[in-house]
Amino acid sequence: MLAHDIIIRPLLTEKGYDGIADKKYTFVVAKSANKTAIKLAVEEVFGVKVKSVNTVNCKGKLKRMGRNEGYTPDYKKAIVQLTADSKTIEFFDSLS
Repeated sequence: MLAHDIIIRPLLTEKGYDGIADKKYTFVVAKSANKTAIKLAVEEVFGVKVKSVNTVNCKGKLKRMGRNEGYTPDYKKAIVQLTADSKTIEFFDSLS
């Protein structure tokens, strides 16, 4: 897998915004990616040093539209902690 195939998009939530000051960034990643692959992908794409990676498999929510109901897609979330001497990710700098 290529690095851009592993990192799908950033996950921008209130809890995610709180971690930006501590160099913790949240991404939606490929379901098949493991922690080592996520670490290498973030280091390659953003040019930073990763300290640790935590992952969470998130289940889709039940949604209804009239009498029809279904689930939103499942996804995998990765919380990436950068080292203290690493530079920040520029995309998130304008958000904090």
